[in-house]
Amino acid sequence: MTLMKQPPDAPQAWIGDLPVTNRYTFGLAGERFFRAIKDEGRIYGTHCPRCEITYVPARAFCERCLGELDEWIDVGTQGEVHSFTWLYVDADGAPLDLPRLVAFVKIKDGGLVHLLGEVEPEEVAIGITVEAVFKPQAERQGDILDILYFRPQ
Repeated sequence: MTLMKQPPDAPQAWIGDLPVTNRYTFGLAGERFFRAIKDEGRIYGTHCPRCEITYVPARAFCERCLGELDEWIDVGTQGEVHSFTWLYVDADGAPLDLPRLVAFVKIKDGGLVHLLGEVEPEEVAIGITVEAVFKPQAERQGDILDILYFRPQ
């Protein structure tokens, strides 16, 4: 019996599993942002000329002035480590066999949280310049994991 078919005097609790399905979409700006990563191996941002801010990842509207953002710019594939940490458990809380190094990579006025690779732990520092390493084009699927990791230059 579904929740909608229960009698009005039925208890307000569901016992057992509740099957929920949904579909997440990137939105118009996200779609273009991820398509560029997949098809071109490039990272694009959107620029607000009024506020002089370039958003990475790209957005459809400026969060300051709420203006529509239709100026797309190639921001390159390089950024700067703004902060970093080690991950010892995965998204489900299970221990990782090997810890992973994750950083906030600042690109223009925004940035991406992503893995660092091809780097020794003692080489990691705030402020180092890193560049994106992409999957081979035939393996890209149009999501953030099309960037394998960022490596020092």
